[in-house]
Amino acid sequence: MKVRMQLIKAVLLAVTATAWMAGPAQAMGPHGHGGEGGHRAGMHMGERMLDRVNATAEQKAQIKKIMESARQDMQARRQAGQQLRQRTVDALAQPNIDANAVEALRAQMTAQHDQGSRRMTQAMVDAAKVLTPEQRKQLAEHMGKRGDMMQRHHKERDALESKG
Repeated sequence: MKVRMQLIKAVLLAVTATAWMAGPAQAMGPHGHGGEGGHRAGMHMGERMLDRVNATAEQKAQIKKIMESARQDMQARRQAGQQLRQRTVDALAQPNIDANAVEALRAQMTAQHDQGSRRMTQAMVDAAKVLTPEQRKQLAEHMGKRGDMMQRHHKERDALESKG
């Protein structure tokens, strides 16, 4: 069971990283931060992971195409989300706040986030299917080790911050 969970996590992490290869929009953080520098770093990380499992040029091209399509979809969703956030700010700035209107905007934003999550999950599944079971297993093993290292790093950092 533990190996299976590591496999699932690894595939999700690896394929998410390849999403960054598709363009700068995927390098953006949840609040619109990031940009071209993050895009380059993510692109190299995705390429390295695909190289690590000896992905063929055809596999890389297929995954890039899948992620580019998802990036384009997500870019449109991000623009719509910015409009919803601005409408929420405007609603909260009114002399008389309409709580029902603000709640309706929140519900729209939640639905939009859910749609975006579904879209990226589908892209990750499609991209994972391009890889062979052995490649996914190799990614799982690598990402499991990487995850363990990251957890140790966070614990060490938290311990240092609590002392300071």
